[in-house]
Amino acid sequence: MRSGVIAKKLGMTRIYNDAGEHVPVTVLALEGCTVVAHRTVEKDGYVALQLGAGTAKVKNVSKAERVRFGNANVEPKMKIAEFRVDEACLLPVGSEISAEHYVQGQLVDVTGTTVGKGFAGAMKRHNFGGLRATHGVSVSHRSHGSTGGRQDPGKTFKNKRMAGHMGQTRITTQNLTVARVDVERGLILVHGAVPGSEGAWIYVRDAVKRPLHADAPKPGAVKTKGEAA
Repeated sequence: MRSGVIAKKLGMTRIYNDAGEHVPVTVLALEGCTVVAHRTVEKDGYVALQLGAGTAKVKNVSKAERVRFGNANVEPKMKIAEFRVDEACLLPVGSEISAEHYVQGQLVDVTGTTVGKGFAGAMKRHNFGGLRATHGVSVSHRSHGSTGGRQDPGKTFKNKRMAGHMGQTRITTQNLTVARVDVERGLILVHGAVPGSEGAWIYVRDAVKRPLHADAPKPGAVKTKGEAA
């Protein structure tokens, strides 16, 4: 199991394949995705890589965090995340993961926080049909109707689909195809939509329900400080 990456969602565009057909893609940028620390069985009870992405201002980083980044010899990072990996796939601390970590045609799972929609009704939030347009219904055409709180069962069950806060939830979209990789600019173009707003941090991992692409580098594609990509 390889490490994932932390990427920033830049937005959506389209590219053209060899047949001249346009393919909608989401552009994800790797902004200094660097290995910050290791998690080992001996010390932590599990094996994982701690990655950091983006650049944070030193004045906005606590003293303890500055010491931690200093020990790893990396710049303060804006976003930190851990990825479970096999021991054979541990990458050196301080190494930066490049866009070559993924290859064209590979399937990936993408995790992000959906766009918040605020308070929404049942028709928009859960695709309810609403009440009838006539036959005694007035004012309440878009309401969700009865919630079952009569003598039996005498209450409204938890998780009942009703109006409420919509969006702003952590979502994982599985088996998205990597349409193209731009190594020089550090971009990963994923076929289709990805959860999250523009500028949001996105987690990209190898698809868990599909075998790893034969051309995907193991343990990963990195560029160590002082070396070319």
